[in-house]
Amino acid sequence: MSTETTQPLSLLHVDFNDLYSRHLGRHSQFGINVAHLAALYGLWFGVYAAVYQAVLLLGLPAGWLIIVAMAVTYLAFVAINAPYHVCVATAVFLAFFVASVLALPRLPGWSILPLLLLAPVFYKLQAWSHKIWAIGADMTEFNKRFPPGRTLNFILLIYEVPICLNYLMFRRQDWRS
Repeated sequence: MSTETTQPLSLLHVDFNDLYSRHLGRHSQFGINVAHLAALYGLWFGVYAAVYQAVLLLGLPAGWLIIVAMAVTYLAFVAINAPYHVCVATAVFLAFFVASVLALPRLPGWSILPLLLLAPVFYKLQAWSHKIWAIGADMTEFNKRFPPGRTLNFILLIYEVPICLNYLMFRRQDWRS
């Protein structure tokens, strides 16, 4: 893609394959993709579990429905731009993820803060994994199409799990040790 035809980043119109190619620029090694997926699981588990515990604490009926609705809404955003097979893989991942959140018993109210603290802890673990798996490519061209900043961060917030699943499940030819 030439820089003359590059459109500004949009949350609703993302070229998943191009975003995946960008991902390979810094995440072409198998280990970093596994580490990132595990870290993302932990990060989101903390957020979803904190919400679930708050819902239980408030005594809202059908609290499980809020967690399911959060996951379905997320999947709907992914489905806007991700290929069908990636959406199916993400849906299966989310089913196991939601089941793990809903398997938690009711915890004391003070547990909400430690659950929320899982997010920055797992984010730091994800960032730290770049020190272990440090192979990277020149990102100059990708930075022109995907300029670093809030919009890119939000897009990655939505698509990093599907991108890692795509890499691990469907793109074995991209694996590097």
